[in-house]
Amino acid sequence: MPFLLLATLVGCADEATSQEPVHQSSAAQSRGDDGPLAIVDGVPVTRADLDEFVGDELALLEHQYGTQLYQLLETGVTQAVRQRLLDAEAGRRGVDVGDLVVEEIEAKITVTEADIAAWYSANQSRLQGRPLEMLRGPIRQFLWDEERESRLEEFAAGLAEGHELEPYRVGFEHDGHPTFGPEDAPITLVEFSDFECPYCGGFAATLERAKREYDGQIRLIYRQLPLSQIHPNAIKAGEASLCAEEQGRFWELHDAMFADQASLTVPDLKAKAGQLGLDQAAFDACLDTGKYAAQVDEDLQLASRLGLDGTPALFVNGRPLVGGAVPYEMLAELIDDELERLGR
Repeated sequence: MPFLLLATLVGCADEATSQEPVHQSSAAQSRGDDGPLAIVDGVPVTRADLDEFVGDELALLEHQYGTQLYQLLETGVTQAVRQRLLDAEAGRRGVDVGDLVVEEIEAKITVTEADIAAWYSANQSRLQGRPLEMLRGPIRQFLWDEERESRLEEFAAGLAEGHELEPYRVGFEHDGHPTFGPEDAPITLVEFSDFECPYCGGFAATLERAKREYDGQIRLIYRQLPLSQIHPNAIKAGEASLCAEEQGRFWELHDAMFADQASLTVPDLKAKAGQLGLDQAAFDACLDTGKYAAQVDEDLQLASRLGLDGTPALFVNGRPLVGGAVPYEMLAELIDDELERLGR
């Protein structure tokens, strides 16, 4: 029952990405950390003033908070939906929810001595030589809990078929970001990517296939998530892509950078723009002045608030499919589900 779908496949991950102090998490924003934290002789001490002293530690905690928040949302949504389904079914039957769970789930659980022995034998490396007699009770409880959860998930999934369920979605503003496809397309893909990440380069082919297979039905929005701690050229590459967007040539430079990810220094980027026939002077001035540095940073801050710490990360009509370069089949499954929901 994947109400919040989080893939855990391959992708570029920057454990230090959020150690850059300019990235402020939703936790910091909700605390109002843009205001003064202290005042000395009438002069405020702000969040920015702390960067010199504890900036890295604060940013790391904010990063961890964002990631944990995202995982907590997945767990919470699943449990909340499950509980509502159980409440509805219990009400329909005129019984207490606890009695319903006992009747449909717990009364059907069986943990045999053979099950306990098999688990004990398969997990010797974790048990540090402790005898079965000592662990029989805890193993029995573990297996009972595991089966209960599995049966409960299966039962709730069956109940869901009779209810209208809307999955968790993230809302985005798309104005000002590179876009491919019709504005009224039923499917909007928002991709957070890094031009120097090899997994993003590989995932570009997956997105191209989706664009072909769902011709006219997909709108793709590109958002920047350069992992600068491991990809030193990624930030300027992101800025370069927006300089190309200014001339209506984003996707051409996008493809050229992914086709040659080993050549993304500033001179390389300028050379690629020239090879594509962009207005060289305008492109060079745009890149040299950092015209779009703030826009790249805005995307980085949004990614931090969403708990994204790796690329590529994808959202399908706001539904997260994040964690790496997911296979085409997984992407297509979610697209098909969205089309079915829309009656397409």
